[in-house]
Amino acid sequence: MYQEFFQLQALPFTLTPNPNFYCQLKGHQEAFNILQFCVNSGEGFIKIVGEVGSGKTLLCRKLLESLDNSFVSAYIPNPDLTPVEVRKAFARELGLDPTSWQDQHELLTAIYQHLITLHANGKKVILIVDEAQALTDESLETIRLLTNLETESSKLLQVILFGQPELDERLNKAHLRQLKQRISFTYSLPLMNRLDLDIYIHHRLAVAGYTHGNLFTKKASNLLFKASGGIPRIVNILSHKALLVAYGRGSHQVCHRTMRVAVKDTDSVKSTKKRKWAIIGLSVCTVVLFAVYIIY
Repeated sequence: MYQEFFQLQALPFTLTPNPNFYCQLKGHQEAFNILQFCVNSGEGFIKIVGEVGSGKTLLCRKLLESLDNSFVSAYIPNPDLTPVEVRKAFARELGLDPTSWQDQHELLTAIYQHLITLHANGKKVILIVDEAQALTDESLETIRLLTNLETESSKLLQVILFGQPELDERLNKAHLRQLKQRISFTYSLPLMNRLDLDIYIHHRLAVAGYTHGNLFTKKASNLLFKASGGIPRIVNILSHKALLVAYGRGSHQVCHRTMRVAVKDTDSVKSTKKRKWAIIGLSVCTVVLFAVYIIY
């Protein structure tokens, strides 16, 4: 691989959400600050929304890593679960064996009693759900009902939902308005701008141990930004491929020609462009048809 060729201590653009590579971009850091404030102040429901590949899972892992031993976290990374499976998954994350209770009412009682014990020992419990847009309406309602578990003075459970914009669309439905009203803080994760991209690339290379100046030329970075649309996951894919191409060519710097090869080889970029031009084409057709209608 190119790791030794570029004198790197680690691969800088892997798709694994490694908290060590977390970059304090303005949008991501604002989201992280909100999360820290909410979990420390005991806010009930928090929602973080972002496009596919915008860095939600990495932010989630960063939050989990930052929690001290006063917190007990229950993390559900794959929420394609029925209401029963949601309760069982939550119980397992709390260290309970859900098979010990055949009846769901008994399981819920056991969860409540365990939360009471944790609260008495000064522990705060946080349920974190990644890809929350995949939850069924029934499972979303199950999570809302879990937050009804409380003492006379405080909630026994905080919930953080990480999801794609489709989650907002779901929560706008009338029958989910009770859940929407529970959400005290929400944040929409922005995509990177051009300056963010330079900071992001430099940061990941620095964490990976690169110390030899600018590995990407300005033209290559411009093309990278244009092709990726500021989506971190696509930036990682294109950067990784560009480094492979540069390595194959024996070049110690990624130029725009090298980046162009990486772009042409990436289906996700092609599909993004197709969607973009389809939207533009539809808009143009609409304008033309409207003009024809006015004329005639």
